[in-house]
Amino acid sequence: MKINTKIEFDEDLSSICESTASLVEGCRLPVRMHKTEDWPLAEIVSIKDISGQKIFYVHYVDFNKRLDEWVIEEDLDTRKVQFPRRGDNTQTSTGVTTPKKHQMHLLLGGSATSRPSSPPTTPIHATNEILNGTAVLQAALQKKMNRKRKAIVLESNEESSQDGQTATPRQSGSMVTHHDDVVTRMKNVDMIELGKHRIKPWYFAPYPQELCVMSCIYICEFCLKYKKSRKCLERHISKCNLRHPPGNEIYRKTTISFFEIDGRKNKAYAQNLCLLAKLFLDHKTLYYDTDPFLFYVMTEYDSRGYHIVGYFSKEKESTEDYNVACILTMPPYQRKGYGKLLIEFSYELSKFEGKTGSPEKPLSDLGLLSYRSYWAQTILDIFITQKPVGDNEKPQITINEICEMTSIKKEDVISTLQNLNLINYYKGQYVVCVSRETIEQHTKAMDKRKIRIDPKCLHWTPKDWSKRSKW
Repeated sequence: MKINTKIEFDEDLSSICESTASLVEGCRLPVRMHKTEDWPLAEIVSIKDISGQKIFYVHYVDFNKRLDEWVIEEDLDTRKVQFPRRGDNTQTSTGVTTPKKHQMHLLLGGSATSRPSSPPTTPIHATNEILNGTAVLQAALQKKMNRKRKAIVLESNEESSQDGQTATPRQSGSMVTHHDDVVTRMKNVDMIELGKHRIKPWYFAPYPQELCVMSCIYICEFCLKYKKSRKCLERHISKCNLRHPPGNEIYRKTTISFFEIDGRKNKAYAQNLCLLAKLFLDHKTLYYDTDPFLFYVMTEYDSRGYHIVGYFSKEKESTEDYNVACILTMPPYQRKGYGKLLIEFSYELSKFEGKTGSPEKPLSDLGLLSYRSYWAQTILDIFITQKPVGDNEKPQITINEICEMTSIKKEDVISTLQNLNLINYYKGQYVVCVSRETIEQHTKAMDKRKIRIDPKCLHWTPKDWSKRSKW
């Protein structure tokens, strides 16, 4: 059995490597990044020998894992190699690290989200085409799940003994550490075809092994079932009755629609959606059980049907006031304002519920940028449009009032004000000073947001999910 442990490097003891034959998994060295002349430090994750030529799968240290790639020997700079201290039989974990109190769960079919406390569910078997077909991977992941469950119980017991209270282990869908298994650290799908788009995946997703060896996985853009060839997909489309996501259409304006999908009532669609999303989300994990979640799928309509643009998932019951568990804009639709539209819609739902909400942490790098931009624009819009009350020369508003108007959680409002450097201490009180330059930048940014959510077009009634019988 391989022991997964952290490898330590001594940068001062880097050595010159005369041949790539002595390189092993875990070594770090400068590597030429694809389509650039940059040579960032990278870690070798895997080594293959194809027709007598070695190729290396590398992770660029301090870069997002979506940039990981296969490189040839000529792309390696062997003049400065950092060998792992504890030999070549261990694996390192790379990527973003976050507090230990979150959990990591298996990369199996289910929801790329968090979930409330509930008994562990039974894994979906490979016959259901959710689990990767490799028996070795299945066994390894099952062992890891068992180890994690034991660690969670021990950690909860320690916390309860310190606090003098009985703690219940909380299951969280945030993947805040990465699987050490080499298989799950490597992209396993070369290409997917979704509707008229061909998309190169960013991360590992546990599609069946027999599909992963194909040059492309073909996915029905309406029901999200996956096929091994275009001919299989064409046969499926001739029988598939869906031209939009299952569930209720709760919003429509021009060509944009939102559908609410219950993870219990439409389990197959929810699982396929999560499996697709995992190709582009590294910091979330997949669940077997989608029952505790709602999925809000944004689509764009044309004569052929309603095409998926992005989605976010949400717990039916969130003990920590999360209004988004997982959020994704599909790559072909990124940088077009759809990400902010998804975020804006999630807060409109929170307004209908009369609650403040926040996305589940940790956010991905792109997700964090989108949320910070949305929060900044929303809060600045309130400051700029605020009118003086009574005889006061300056408009006055409290942070609690901002939360009520926007449904943004208090902590997020405060962090946004701090990031914008708008809070100043003056004559014994905190005041917000918005410069003319900030106003001009904000006006330009709002002019670019061509598409916005119209609350009048939202037809939705919040449900009380406190009683499990309503699920």
